[in-house]
Amino acid sequence: MSSAKLTHPNISNGWFSESGAMWPGQSMNIEVSQILHVEKSKFQDVLVFESKTYGNVLVLDGVIQVTERDEFSYQEMITHPALFSHPNPERVLVIGGGDGGVLREIIKHPQVKEAVLCDIDEAVIRVSKKYLPNMSVSYEDPKVSVHIGDGFDFLQNKKNYFDVIITDSSDPVGPAESLYQARYYELMRDALREGGIVSTQGECQWLHLPLIKDVLTFARELFPVAEYAYTTIPTYPSGQIGFILCSKNKETNFKEPLRRMSPEQELKLFRYYNSDIHRAAF
Repeated sequence: MSSAKLTHPNISNGWFSESGAMWPGQSMNIEVSQILHVEKSKFQDVLVFESKTYGNVLVLDGVIQVTERDEFSYQEMITHPALFSHPNPERVLVIGGGDGGVLREIIKHPQVKEAVLCDIDEAVIRVSKKYLPNMSVSYEDPKVSVHIGDGFDFLQNKKNYFDVIITDSSDPVGPAESLYQARYYELMRDALREGGIVSTQGECQWLHLPLIKDVLTFARELFPVAEYAYTTIPTYPSGQIGFILCSKNKETNFKEPLRRMSPEQELKLFRYYNSDIHRAAF
């Protein structure tokens, strides 16, 4: 193994800088303590660095995916509003989410008997197990199984099987582009059992209103219920990101949790989510 000092084009003078076509005219900068990992996987550029104030940071194709300091607000909110809106979520699928954070949240629900993760890039899982241990610890749970491959292809072979499908994808460029199309939502619908629920990364209302409108429009043609919820998270563009939640059950009211834990359990298990935050997210 080379002892040469790691470098990355997004890191200069001790600072990581994120900019992109989906958030023109702005960038996010984080001070770097050291670069931990640089790799060109089969699908994307993979970077992990230790930051001065946000812990370890995972970056794919120059875009921040998670930081140890604030990841919980995203992982909890893409997961729990969906699972607490389902009466008995026994089988749950995650598309993407190779860092393991969504899996970590899913297995907090005792109803879950099977949690399947499908990620296209084994490199994300591998580096997360090494550098994001508080998230990837979920892979050790016996209820968890992993499939390396394309989520689109995986869903085509699953019909009427899952209770909840969570799509923890990157932005709709590169490997995740197909996950923002109506055909993908059709595949998710068909892979769900009766009353099944979908939760997908739904982009930022400050930056992506036309995209959010398009997705909600076709989602409402495919599902009787589709809503947009959001969370705050400082290291995502404009400090906010949303989720598209859809249900095959026309009686689903996402704005009111169907199941609840006690306030004591919520404090023990969650750092961001509780039933009041759930209601306020819509």
